[in-house]
Parts: sequence; structure tokens; C-alpha cells
Amino acid sequence: MDGFQRLEALVDRAGADDVGEANALLRRFKGRTDEIDTAIDEFILDFMTLVFVVETGEEGFEKPVRELAGTRLSKLKHLVNVPA
Repeated sequence: MDGFQRLEALVDRAGADDVGEANALLRRFKGRTDEIDTAIDEFILDFMTLVFVVETGEEGFEKPVRELAGTRLSKLKHLVNVPA
């Protein structure tokens, strides 16, 4: 399973222990460009929000926040895979 597939699985699961793993998986992309660094920060913020929502049982917010985190991850994947 590649790193982005693993990140997608983390978004699907979204537990408290997953934030550290997501950071570790994204660490290799940090510093490539400012745009990628910003996309990583945005994804991690949304992912942490998703984890919070899941952990606190706020079911009404879970689907939209999960979709937002997925969208941020797709953007990041696109940025990383686009040749500079």
C-alpha cells in the first residue's frame, strides 16, 4: 500500500492515534514547495478536526468533515504528483 492509499485509509478510520502516522507519512514531502507545505498543513488541520469530531461523537459533522479531509488529500496528491 502506497503512502496516499494509507492516508486514505486513515481518513476512513480517523482515530486519535492516526494523526502521528499521517504526519510521518507526509514528512517526506515537506519542503518541496511552499504550495505543497501549505497543502500538507491544510490536510493535517482538517484531519485533526475529523479525528476530534469522530472522537467526540458529533455524527452530524462527521460526513462533511471527512469529505473535506478527503478533498484536501486529493489536492495534496495532485500537487505531489505534478512534475515541477
